[in-house]
Amino acid sequence: MHVVFFSHYFSPEGNAPASRTYEHCKRWAAAGHRITVITCAPNVPDGVVYEGYENRIWPQRETIDGVEVIRTWTYLAANSGNSKRILNYVSYMISSVLCFLFFCRRPNLIVATSPQFFCGWAGTIASWLKWCPFILEIRDIWPESIVTVGALKKTSFLVRVLEVLEKWMYRSASHIVTVGNGYRDNVLSKVDVADRISVVTNGVDLDVFSPQEPSRQFRDQHGLGDRFVCSYVGTIGMAHGLGVVLRAAEILKSSGREDVVFCLVGDGAHRERLERDVIESNLGDMIRFTGRLPKSEMPMVLASSDCLLIHLKKTDLFATVIPSKIFEAMAMERPLVMGVQGESAEIVEDSGAGIRMESDNEQELVDAVLKLKDDDDLRDRLCHNGRKFVSKYFTRDSLAKKMLDVMEHVAGG
Repeated sequence: MHVVFFSHYFSPEGNAPASRTYEHCKRWAAAGHRITVITCAPNVPDGVVYEGYENRIWPQRETIDGVEVIRTWTYLAANSGNSKRILNYVSYMISSVLCFLFFCRRPNLIVATSPQFFCGWAGTIASWLKWCPFILEIRDIWPESIVTVGALKKTSFLVRVLEVLEKWMYRSASHIVTVGNGYRDNVLSKVDVADRISVVTNGVDLDVFSPQEPSRQFRDQHGLGDRFVCSYVGTIGMAHGLGVVLRAAEILKSSGREDVVFCLVGDGAHRERLERDVIESNLGDMIRFTGRLPKSEMPMVLASSDCLLIHLKKTDLFATVIPSKIFEAMAMERPLVMGVQGESAEIVEDSGAGIRMESDNEQELVDAVLKLKDDDDLRDRLCHNGRKFVSKYFTRDSLAKKMLDVMEHVAGG
């Protein structure tokens, strides 16, 4: 097949959407399919183009692991603020569709992935222009998710327009793939597409994320020393509710448990605010920030942590989310503190790879971290269970094959 894949994010960007798309596409290319990805110049999260790339009107082409990549112009914006990010999203929709129209022959299949919403619409419009079957991959529920984090009000005119476009997009797709059962159920509550929707979860490359020794250099560089390290790895944004870490650190410090330290790895709209709060609260010895690190360093970061915190704000919508980093932590044999409700918590419970906590509950976070810190046998058991579980159910190879089966079925009519 020739497949054109619309994705706002792609390698060398290292966020979850870029990683899933890259990991799947390179496997499909290795299987003999022609895969073309239409994306932006890499710039996440700061809105600054990576070295070696340009944000230019004329498309920039390259080949990455057998995947044809066409990078189109967009209005660049950092991962913060609303109006500029919407311009970034809409400009990608327009430029990517024009790029497809003038620089791509009619493929056998079009795939478009969210986030973000307008990337899904790019695929929808492209499928109309060249009469191609179209798979819509849902990784985030728009506009519901932006209302949930407070970026827009539920009653706003823009949200009502987006809700109409959301349902239209679902109905226009030849097939819908969601990354979790909760997302599938959310889509089905809005449109009747039960006969053309599938679930293909996120997973992990077990060769890349393989257990290794902690990095003494990393721990010393960030002032972690020999303390018990609970790391949060990922976007530090509105949805993640990481104020709970500050409140937990205050409890630990007041009780004399300074043998525990939190390490926040990543960047996002709320990072600067959290750093100011840490300084004002005199918690700099309890919470460390590393900033954004390359995706290639994530196995080392995970190996150098004693447990991993997964956390989102407590809302009904986020109970449908399955963060891909839970599979990476399990593969690295790191125990989880799961602060996401719903299907994610069920996965951790079924795997026996971590401890559940209620979202936004600092006392439960403290209790979970101290339980792991003080019980070596429990920690070792959870580590072993996690690697075993993802090896059986959540490998990138098996999930890319599952997605490919759906694609071949849709392309074949």
